[in-house]
Amino acid sequence: MTIELITFDLDDTLWDTAPVIASAEAVLRQWLTDNAPNLGGLPVEHLFSIREQVLREEPGLKHRISALRRRVLFRALQDAGYDQWQASGLADQAFETFLHARHQLEIFPEVQPTLEILANHFALGVVTNGNADVRRLGLADYFKFALCAEDIGIAKPDARLFHEALQRGGATAQTAVHIGDHPGDDIAGAQQAGLRAVWFNPTGKPWDADHAPDAEIRSLTELPGLLAGWHGQR
Repeated sequence: MTIELITFDLDDTLWDTAPVIASAEAVLRQWLTDNAPNLGGLPVEHLFSIREQVLREEPGLKHRISALRRRVLFRALQDAGYDQWQASGLADQAFETFLHARHQLEIFPEVQPTLEILANHFALGVVTNGNADVRRLGLADYFKFALCAEDIGIAKPDARLFHEALQRGGATAQTAVHIGDHPGDDIAGAQQAGLRAVWFNPTGKPWDADHAPDAEIRSLTELPGLLAGWHGQR
């Protein structure tokens, strides 16, 4: 095969996500304590309840996680007695506080050297369901495009997100490879769209889904050799 486009998942593929999200949530709670005292000790259960209500009213927000988080904060602030103008302003500031903290993450050390090698041979893109921004992380120069589910309201494993990535990358499914950690969202989603899929599995978990990935790697440093073996393969 001729490889023209390599697409990457972000969360838990280029960095560990759980620690940074936990930290960002803590930063958000402290900000709300300091700047929106009417909220008091807001129970997490109340936020979940608001989230479910918002999604019932606006199901289109399901894959627009930034807009959804803003809306939940806005509703919580209104419930705490802030008027619409105050709640809107505080929700925007609170979300930006969270988003800034969400980007204070540690990129795996092998990421940039690997991207540097691959970018010299292939077009690279991002396909993510999250709201991390490669521009904030100093990675944008490696990628031809970054496609977030939030941009079009469609999330992996929906094949349409991968089809959009192919269009933006100027490639066909037969000349594209996707790398990600999630068996459903990344591997099944990419394969259903016709791409080859590489499972990033650093901890060596057993594969327990129906259709096996086209390849499995423990480290991103394995990618250049793997792709070189595929490139030009008949």
